[in-house]
Amino acid sequence: MAYIPQFSISPRLLSLVESVAALRTQIQNATVELSWVPALQKDTRTRNVHASTAIEGNPLTLEQVRALADGRELAAPDQRSQREVLNYFAGLRYIEKNANKKSIRHDDVLKLHRLLAAGVMDQGEAGRYRTTGVRVGDYVAPRAADVSGLMFELLEWWNSEAEQLSPVLSSAILHYRFEAIHPFADGNGRTGRALSLWELYRRGFDTHHIFSVDEFYWEDRPRYYAALTAVRRAGEDLSEWLEYCAEGLQQTLERAWLRVQAFNVKSSHKLVLSPKQERLLQLLRDHGSLKPAEIWEFLDVSKQGAMNVLNPLLEAGLVEKLGTKKNGRYVLKQE
Repeated sequence: MAYIPQFSISPRLLSLVESVAALRTQIQNATVELSWVPALQKDTRTRNVHASTAIEGNPLTLEQVRALADGRELAAPDQRSQREVLNYFAGLRYIEKNANKKSIRHDDVLKLHRLLAAGVMDQGEAGRYRTTGVRVGDYVAPRAADVSGLMFELLEWWNSEAEQLSPVLSSAILHYRFEAIHPFADGNGRTGRALSLWELYRRGFDTHHIFSVDEFYWEDRPRYYAALTAVRRAGEDLSEWLEYCAEGLQQTLERAWLRVQAFNVKSSHKLVLSPKQERLLQLLRDHGSLKPAEIWEFLDVSKQGAMNVLNPLLEAGLVEKLGTKKNGRYVLKQE
């Protein structure tokens, strides 16, 4: 029996998909043959690893994940948390290496899960479909005996019918359906999000590998889980889930554009933006200009903390101050 996803295209979903397509084109046009793309890729990979593992409860901060990416040791090592992070880096390298793979098979999914879950599973075996039943909250996943067949149907759809849809939609459908099947005893969330990213790579949507959509899910985990649950409550209608995922991609690309601008500054300052710097740039985009007091209020930092956020942006030419010292306001610098 073939897998046939059920959904409808609402005006909002259509608008989001069009917005995502426009942002993607803008970003792709700005990243042609630029020497800093590898640094942006590294930053994005680190953010993906941090966000996807944090969704599952990993306590390491973004800076700690950066340290592990650079091969540095953490001061207070938590072996399991570190292993989860290093595993996810390995999983991302695997899908990057196989970004152009035309047909994904069971062995590919099993290999990915083995990389992500080795040494950190509470139950089951890494790289093998589960042999027991599982319950996630009030959701009872399909019987273990049905997992292989359901995965076969999903892979058949992914390798054929998915190509007829926008990758914005096909990656979201793949993400949900994998989580619904829940084919492994543990590690399904990380694997499902990695597969969704793999679909964006395979379809040429993120050719430079600089989009980190998992940050969107991580920043509001209750909403992420509620969106997954809502599909089941809607009788497997994916319409609202697709809107949610498209919104996530839109926000992801908006952030990616900020990061592209930070790396593409016409000076020696090539910034890897901190979360607070990204927040400030977005605030300036939304408000037009901000007084110093408004900045430290919005960011919930001290006056000195606000300047620590601002100074690198000023030095890099992304932000400028207008007006007098007493009545000045900060704005995004115009090209």
